[in-house]
Amino acid sequence: MWSKGYVTGEKSEKRDKQTYLCVLKSKKATERWLSFCGSSTIEILKVSRRSAAMSRTRNLLSVFTFLVFSVIFLWGAPAASSEIDWMTASLTALESDLVAEHGAAQRRRIQRGLDQVAEFWREQDGGRDEFEAFIKRQFAGDDATLEVMFARYEKLLEQLDGHSLEILLAFREQADLDLGPILPYDEIFAAYDPFAHISDDFFGNKLAFAVLLNFPISSLSERLDVGESWSRAQWAQSRLADRYAKRIPAEVSQAVSMAGAVADQYIAEYNIFMHHLVTQDGERLFPEGMKLLSHWNLRDEIKANYSSADDAGLARQRTVQKVMERIVDQTIPEVVINSPHVDWNPYTNNVRAAAVSDVDEPAPANLAVSNAPEPDTRYEVLLSSYQAVRQVDPYSPTAPTHIDRSFDESREIPEERVVAMFEALLSSDLLERTGRLIEARLGRPLEPFDIWYNGFRARGTYSEADLDAMTKKRYPTAAAYEADMPNLLVGLGFDKDRAQELAANIVVEPARGSGHAWGAGMRDAKTHLRTRVGADGMDYKGFNIAVHEMGHNVEQTISRNDIDHYMLQGVPNTAFTEALAFVFQARDLELLGLASPNEEARALATLDDFWGTAEIAAVALVDIGVWHWMYDNPEATPAQLKAATLRIARDVWNRYYAPVFDVEDVTLLGVYSHMIHSFLYLPDYPVGGMIAHQIEEQIAKSGDLGAEFERMCRAGNIAPDLWMKHATGRAVGPDALLNATAGALEIVATK
Repeated sequence: MWSKGYVTGEKSEKRDKQTYLCVLKSKKATERWLSFCGSSTIEILKVSRRSAAMSRTRNLLSVFTFLVFSVIFLWGAPAASSEIDWMTASLTALESDLVAEHGAAQRRRIQRGLDQVAEFWREQDGGRDEFEAFIKRQFAGDDATLEVMFARYEKLLEQLDGHSLEILLAFREQADLDLGPILPYDEIFAAYDPFAHISDDFFGNKLAFAVLLNFPISSLSERLDVGESWSRAQWAQSRLADRYAKRIPAEVSQAVSMAGAVADQYIAEYNIFMHHLVTQDGERLFPEGMKLLSHWNLRDEIKANYSSADDAGLARQRTVQKVMERIVDQTIPEVVINSPHVDWNPYTNNVRAAAVSDVDEPAPANLAVSNAPEPDTRYEVLLSSYQAVRQVDPYSPTAPTHIDRSFDESREIPEERVVAMFEALLSSDLLERTGRLIEARLGRPLEPFDIWYNGFRARGTYSEADLDAMTKKRYPTAAAYEADMPNLLVGLGFDKDRAQELAANIVVEPARGSGHAWGAGMRDAKTHLRTRVGADGMDYKGFNIAVHEMGHNVEQTISRNDIDHYMLQGVPNTAFTEALAFVFQARDLELLGLASPNEEARALATLDDFWGTAEIAAVALVDIGVWHWMYDNPEATPAQLKAATLRIARDVWNRYYAPVFDVEDVTLLGVYSHMIHSFLYLPDYPVGGMIAHQIEEQIAKSGDLGAEFERMCRAGNIAPDLWMKHATGRAVGPDALLNATAGALEIVATK
């Protein structure tokens, strides 16, 4: 699928062996790996190179799959502390000694600290004498000593995190940014994770054990029950303890990082050259040079054609839908992916050599024009990611699956509650009522791609082409957008001086894939805004993404630089940063001087929020269902995973959307690229959509976006409901969006 060349033969074998060794970093681990693999290593690598036509992603996957099973063999499950025969007696003696020294008031804290250290202590960490000496030396027995210790950890961890992130960004630069070809060694740099060994090192040198001895690890239920009564310092100390609530071997962490790098690369160059899509009559519906990334740009092309300036908008939307369906079911011909050198009819699925050229580069001399489908690579990548993160499970007893960790630890909202919120949106009669309104506005029956209807947005008489012309003129380069950010922030409601201060903390760069925002790890560093910028400038899609990512960057800057404790930097989970980014993104047309937010416009904006949040909630249910299926079927093949994904996507569609659209068995809900490379990230978007509406209501009451945005961000990384109560006075939930949607439908009905 990759149009760029790939090195084969002896050099590539050496390179893939180096890929293993960059993961298995310690000398002892490398020796064990080589001993286990023996001569079979080279044979496996040779097999993976026998076909020069294999894609680069498939070559990486063949290496990565072998790596994962090597990690399973070499490290297995951790040994429990209960297997250490002296531990029980030692804990009893230590508790008695520490209580005698520090007083009975400290008993509960002593017991908890001892239990936490014991849970993670392994034979290789030392015998009984070393264990007891460590405990007696490192226990902070009074508040003053504990405060000094906590302040020291915060200061030094900020430096460690910040500089490690700078290394990570530098190593990923060629892979993440549109800076030219990705060379073989760039892949290894991108897969390297400087964070992977930090936790392992801190257990090895016992800095992690010092934290576990002195600061309590809290469960989700404990935070939900009593977290509202905690002080800011208690929350910060809890976040410090969270860092060492698992003891994951560095090799496992690096394997997960490598899985992410492979998936990111697969998605980042999954482009469709749209001018080379042809109809039965040989007509080309899309302009020269249009290259759309799946799924983001394909979805946005559907949205753009609701305001098409010609009569071909509907035909283009139907064509994009067919392309998406081919991607999901993997009937897409492999040769058309990221290639401008073939023409493709997505309806008949026939491919031929391109009859026209819209790129400067010539077609490869060995280009094989074929209808052969992509060989389930999409699901092979997803399955490999699952196999990688599953290796964390034995080291996470309180959250023993990635699903548990995603909800209970990352989001701190139980899965059952999140699913119930999604179902509340999708089961509401508001979905069908909104669908009927869309149908009336379109003047035709709904079609499956109308889940991305965006005709509620107030563009006036401007088409996508008009918007492209505006943004390309304003922002011919990423640097031009960066220079204009102070003005954009003033337009959003920040005062001039504050806007300049915030913008000075953001670097804008051209993304290779879809847009994204990288926060900084320390106060002296800058955040990074990435969006696509074409050779002729930033189109409207790129601008819309840039405004969204700018919301992330501003949140990241405020919640890092203006926070009282480094350990509380950020927001409770990614749904919150998505919500805050949505607040910016919803005003992109206003920033172009196009929108006029009167009562009707606000009602239409609410309907747009509801329709979009419901759609991504359905997508998230597919994502959750697929992860549950993988855990229920750990030995599945990519073909079996594909079949299951298609079934789950159809089931969710049939349950919620078939009654609205009067069409069954649609698979479009499985097209999101996040499912492949973001490891169960998708639920954050609909939760973020609900949060965003609650935030918007609060901003409307206040009338001051800048001040409210800053006030909310300064709450930091505390419990989700506690953050929301601080921000809006209410816990996270769908009620605000549902009530507003009902009101919006009434307003629109009277116009």
